[in-house]
Amino acid sequence: MRITLLPGGLGQELLARSETQPTGLWATKFLIDNPDLVKELHRDYFLAGAEIATTNSYAIHRDRLAPFGVEDRFVELHQLACQLAVSARDEHGSGLVAGSMGPTGRSYRPDLAPPAEEAAELYAEIARLQAPYVDLILCETMSSVEQARGAVMGASVANKPVWLAVTVDDKDGTKLRSGEPLTEIIPLLTEFKLAALLINCSAPEAVDQAIPLLANRGVPIGAYANGFVEIAKDFLHQGATVETLEKRTNLEPKTYADFVDGWIKQGTTIVGGCCEVGPAHIAELAKRLRQRRLL
Repeated sequence: MRITLLPGGLGQELLARSETQPTGLWATKFLIDNPDLVKELHRDYFLAGAEIATTNSYAIHRDRLAPFGVEDRFVELHQLACQLAVSARDEHGSGLVAGSMGPTGRSYRPDLAPPAEEAAELYAEIARLQAPYVDLILCETMSSVEQARGAVMGASVANKPVWLAVTVDDKDGTKLRSGEPLTEIIPLLTEFKLAALLINCSAPEAVDQAIPLLANRGVPIGAYANGFVEIAKDFLHQGATVETLEKRTNLEPKTYADFVDGWIKQGTTIVGGCCEVGPAHIAELAKRLRQRRLL
């Protein structure tokens, strides 16, 4: 068995490195103000042992750019996000680039997402922009079956492998954040011929509960958890920033790697980190995987 090692999160790490205050643009702000910092982080993840660079395009949606008067830069920002990841990969000399597509509306609010057919058109526009640069499309942090359906439907136009990452309830990892059973996501695997199914941006303890429900489905299973105490209710409100989310103090690299060890024993073959999981965590994972000849 071989493990594929993803990078850690981008947005929170960029905020920490820049010591700037978060805005509603989140990680997109760094493409505008400090693209070199984005490339530096991609480079650091490769140096830590990651095999994939995930583009800093999670939050580049027209509905997220419009309130800040930068919707006209939609195409430019997607291209820049891809170019930075490709450049870092090429300088490293190996690896893949995953084109990130995050949820429309707000993260963890599937009730704000448009119907799947309408959302698919939005995601298809992104997929076509990213296709010339990326090796695969990664639909991230999808919180409901309908939201996931729209994303993978749109991503499929790129003629690239599509990975679907869903986020589960922090207290009950058997459920999507919409409240639907996690297993209701399974039919999408065959309907859209997905190349991988992952759990992301959820508490590690919730991932522990989720992974067994996805095992033996005929596709690679992955997991990359976040390092938040929880997704606070205040964050779900319009206009809220990541300032409302509290970083855990008990998720050091070795502790996080212990969780990942458990996921691998349950059959996970793609691992990495999400928000508040940084290069030091990825380096610890890489060290352990190399020791076991899994990387």
